[in-house]
Amino acid sequence: MYEPAEFLLMGIFLGFVAGISPGPLLTMVISETMQHGSKEGAKVALSPLITDLLIISSIVFILLRFENQNSVIALISLSGAVYLIHLGISSFKVKNIDMDVSNEKKDSLKKGILANFLSPHPYLFWITIGAPILFKTLAIDILATILFVVGFYTLLVGSKITIAFIVGRYSSFLKNNYYLYTIRSLGVVYLIFALFFIEEGLGLLGLHITVP
Repeated sequence: MYEPAEFLLMGIFLGFVAGISPGPLLTMVISETMQHGSKEGAKVALSPLITDLLIISSIVFILLRFENQNSVIALISLSGAVYLIHLGISSFKVKNIDMDVSNEKKDSLKKGILANFLSPHPYLFWITIGAPILFKTLAIDILATILFVVGFYTLLVGSKITIAFIVGRYSSFLKNNYYLYTIRSLGVVYLIFALFFIEEGLGLLGLHITVP
């Protein structure tokens, strides 16, 4: 049986890994930082706090219709495992972050909101990974739900803001081998979470395995 504090740690791990992994939003954070300074990059990093409320509520509202259908939730959990495995393998293959720096006007927050709404990443995450975790937390305690969400967004946004200020001060940070090694090593975290999603999905189908 999970304790609420375990979901806080789960949110922290997933938020941190998602926050520093290459993707459209991180690319925009870095681009705005290099063009207009760290504060503009930080504004882009804040965009999930605005966009994801609508994304999460819409996805959860739809999936609540299937909450008592174990086969559907199992399929979602197994899909989440596949997505996590894909993210883990992608992390192992990261070599560098390619930047396309232009001279567009600022409007950093607006650009971040638009990029996050149009990116498939938050939708895929909350459909295949976030929603099953939220259902589990709600079955345990509302505190577990709050801790998971707070942990996730604190690290998701906080890590991107940190990267914005580091890049603003040290532009060579992105070429640093330690950063690349960190991203690659965190691919292991994705794979570990994938195992738990596989266990959850198979358990809902009546096929029980034990994750070490």
